[in-house]
Amino acid sequence: MKTETVLPALMLLVLCFMSPFSGAFSQERVSDWSRFRYPEVNFVNRAEGTKGWEIYNRIIPDPGKYIGATVLEVVKTLYWSEKDSIPDVRKINYALRNVDGISAKGGAPPEITIFYSSRWVEKAGLVGGDGKILFETRGVLLHELTHGFQLEPQGIGTYGDGGEFWIFIEGMADAVRIRNNGFPQGNRKPGGSWRDGYQRTGYFLDWLTAKDPDFLRKFNRSALDVVPWGFDKAIKHILGERCSVDALWDEYQEYLLTQQAAE
Repeated sequence: MKTETVLPALMLLVLCFMSPFSGAFSQERVSDWSRFRYPEVNFVNRAEGTKGWEIYNRIIPDPGKYIGATVLEVVKTLYWSEKDSIPDVRKINYALRNVDGISAKGGAPPEITIFYSSRWVEKAGLVGGDGKILFETRGVLLHELTHGFQLEPQGIGTYGDGGEFWIFIEGMADAVRIRNNGFPQGNRKPGGSWRDGYQRTGYFLDWLTAKDPDFLRKFNRSALDVVPWGFDKAIKHILGERCSVDALWDEYQEYLLTQQAAE
């Protein structure tokens, strides 16, 4: 009989909690980012004369500086230092447009495009004024910039398949937004599946930083280190072979239910 079959449940939890790169060592690897090369930001107003543009222009008078500061938040969440394998985004074409929807990223390094809806700015203002607009605008920007700077898994299909590639891309974008306080308090709720993408997956990935403070950086890096990539394979690569995605998801759900009952 293998020893692992008789380990008590608590010991298994401890083994899953521990990571070989967690703790003080991970903090020592984080750079001051003083040599980070910011991409050029080309801001274009395609919503001239709209109320959304008037609001955006008033509360964000220097879009280039604002976008650049958010870029730094994103790359510091995804990487340890400017020396890591960061996609070489040299130019960001950012447009405010008078269209339905919210925002989307297009293109690939070295040049990407992002549009943001002036109509969404107006809707956010109706809900909560300038404070809500700034909060929402930053949150959306965190998500879209993550798409420009995150790594992409290999050997597991494409974004359009709606499979684990898509789950990784959208889950990580919202995880970065969550880690940087880009969603309202109370959005995290029990239920669903880790396969749902967006916030559902993002909150799960953010919760895994309790297992390893560097989990998001390592999960992003796994796109290079785990080939062909897989959600379960990447988690085991980071946290250990005992830590399956399904078992961790069940633990996460129990945690959320406990938190909910305590409120």
